[in-house]
Amino acid sequence: MTAPTAGLPGAAEGPKHVALIMDGNGRWAQARGLPRAMGHREGVQALKRTVQAAPSFGVECLTVFGFSTENWRRPAEEVSDLMGLVRSYVASDLNRLAREGVRVRVLGRRTGLPADIAAIVDRAEAQTAHNSRFLLQVAFNYGGQADIVDAAQRHIDKILAGEATGPLDEAALSAGLSTAGGPPVDLIVRTSGEQRLSNFLLWEAAYAEMVFQNVLWPDYGAGPLGEAVEQYRNRDRRFGGLMPQPALATG
Repeated sequence: MTAPTAGLPGAAEGPKHVALIMDGNGRWAQARGLPRAMGHREGVQALKRTVQAAPSFGVECLTVFGFSTENWRRPAEEVSDLMGLVRSYVASDLNRLAREGVRVRVLGRRTGLPADIAAIVDRAEAQTAHNSRFLLQVAFNYGGQADIVDAAQRHIDKILAGEATGPLDEAALSAGLSTAGGPPVDLIVRTSGEQRLSNFLLWEAAYAEMVFQNVLWPDYGAGPLGEAVEQYRNRDRRFGGLMPQPALATG
């Protein structure tokens, strides 16, 4: 599928960084009389399709919400299955991602992760660290509020260690986030028809455009992603300011 053409005059260029809330796995499975685990497994296939399609739309970075700090509250069986999917996804796709120039970066807290999952995270980042064609950020054991708290605590620790001075400002807090050093978020997409952020990229979402799509995540791929990109291109991004107005003709 080819990238969409520009939309309205003065519309934004295509997004370089798209963040995805991959929602609807459970409902997809329930609608088919299948266990929730099957929805999550099909969701992994949707992720593979979407990562492969993203560069064709000019997207250079994709950030996906894989597992939140609140997801630990789910039934133990479902949490175990989600961890199993991480293991299988990395085992089946990491070498291909590395060959294709994809850098994998994992956002979120490392503490509390099962030892083998923490090792998988480290291996995925180390094996792809040299790549620069595309950036795939996976928010795992991640929560936007927790990330802001952690960033503030890092600043406090630096002050106590004599490594920083002065008040905590926007720049200092941004530098302490797990997304520090990454590109700004242009577009946040949530699937399944729900319209909320669910504690995802709260700081980074400040001026991101948002698109909510009525498609369940296991059905996602190039088509829905292209539609989201086209919506973005037709937005008027002002970042809190106003677009210059054309001068009135005088007679």
